[in-house]
Amino acid sequence: MSAGIGGRWYRRRWSVPFVGMSDLSPGSGAALLRQAVIERGRVEGSLVKVDDFLNHRVEPALLAAIGADLASRFTHPDVVLTAEASGIAPALQTALSLGVPMIYAKKYPRAHSDRPAFVREVGSPTKGAEYRVEVAHRVLPPGTRALIVDDFLSGGRTAEALGEIVEESGGIVIGLGFVIEKAFVDGRSRL
Repeated sequence: MSAGIGGRWYRRRWSVPFVGMSDLSPGSGAALLRQAVIERGRVEGSLVKVDDFLNHRVEPALLAAIGADLASRFTHPDVVLTAEASGIAPALQTALSLGVPMIYAKKYPRAHSDRPAFVREVGSPTKGAEYRVEVAHRVLPPGTRALIVDDFLSGGRTAEALGEIVEESGGIVIGLGFVIEKAFVDGRSRL
């Protein structure tokens, strides 16, 4: 879980609010998440396994509460942006709470594509491979205020790639929100 320092401003690549669920005061989403992690989460090596409630089997009531908590910390995004697949559930609930659309970057194996899209290569230590994330030009117009939300912050590579995509599109990253942060990996410093 996060090191409880979010919600403050940081001198990082993006000087925007940065929130992990443990950074929130004990509201319903943070409290429910904490309870679920204690009761059903597992640690396997450097992996935090929460697939019983967050990213394989998804509990809608838990994700709705998490989404509402994350949404309460950010103002006026035009969209919520995430990467498929595990980020979709928390991002969708956050977008629903904010009343804005959600965009998910599609993941593909490394290969050439001729689709009109913003593309970044991302290395995944968890998966042990590289992949590319793509967002079609038509869904991310210039000037879009994007809130990046994901299930985990580990090394920060995916969030960094999404932020670069927003910037390339002519948009603005207005915040970063994560359900669980592996603070010992220090992905926060990348962002």
